[in-house]
Amino acid sequence: MQTVTSPTSSPGVRQLVVGPEREGQRIDNALVTLLKGVPKSMIYRLLRTGQVRVNGKRAKPDTRLTEGDTLRIPPIRQEERERPVAAPDTMIAQVSEAIIFEDKHFLAIDKPSGIASHGGSGVSHGAIELLRAARPNESLELVHRLDRDTSGVLVFAKTRSGLLGLQSAIRAGEVNKHYLCLMVGHPSRAKFDVNAPLLKSVMQGGERMVRVADGGKPSLTFFKEMEQYPGSRLMQATLGTGRTHQIRVHAAHVGHPLAGDPKYGDKEANKRFREQGLNRLFLHAASMDFSLDGRAYAFSTPLPDDLREVLDRLSRKRR
Repeated sequence: MQTVTSPTSSPGVRQLVVGPEREGQRIDNALVTLLKGVPKSMIYRLLRTGQVRVNGKRAKPDTRLTEGDTLRIPPIRQEERERPVAAPDTMIAQVSEAIIFEDKHFLAIDKPSGIASHGGSGVSHGAIELLRAARPNESLELVHRLDRDTSGVLVFAKTRSGLLGLQSAIRAGEVNKHYLCLMVGHPSRAKFDVNAPLLKSVMQGGERMVRVADGGKPSLTFFKEMEQYPGSRLMQATLGTGRTHQIRVHAAHVGHPLAGDPKYGDKEANKRFREQGLNRLFLHAASMDFSLDGRAYAFSTPLPDDLREVLDRLSRKRR
């Protein structure tokens, strides 16, 4: 980006001209990079209160930048910046060892459960921060997200063309994402779709909640039974759209929430599954495939040991 001066700017205000490297990038992601050390909560507050502007207009978090845009950033006091906390070596090693694919455009990992996709909301280091700590001289951007408790395929872009190309393919519905999940109870059909709009809201404490509502965004999930277990079914969930908490909310909506889901699940059922060793959400991003610039990409990861052991215990109950 290039800094420009404006006679109407207040002292400390930065006016930046967007360069080609940020073409198509969401403004909230750009600000995380531009405002090093500033908490994400403050970045979103600046956006919410209209202090960040693009071409003189208030910007929303999902506003996408275009080369040549003028970006106004208000002054940030030094005391508002967080002191950077070094990422633990053990976590850096854990994420580095989870890499399953890499070429000049992309890097994919088998994200462990318990590691967030990115930092924020009390999380100092997510997968993207840990990878950047491991590779300080490389450019890495998060292409999509997984919930903190969800394990499995998570893809990062190493080039701007890779980032924009894959994000465009995701928006166009040209990326296939398949998950494995354990549904509580016995769905009446082995194969069914859930087509129900989802509305996202933020609770008073800052917790994100999603519910089925007429005013929500169109959302579609395809479910298919893979294996049968006592009181549950292992299902493959394929995303028709990619909304926040989509699989979890759609599963709960049809009366068969995911095992171990603390937010949308059944408390009594979760207690029973804890007795079988399930200590987290049973949701795993098993595979992702797409084509870009004439090349086909396909990433897949098996169920992690902790989830497979739960299924083994359930199998023994069946005998």
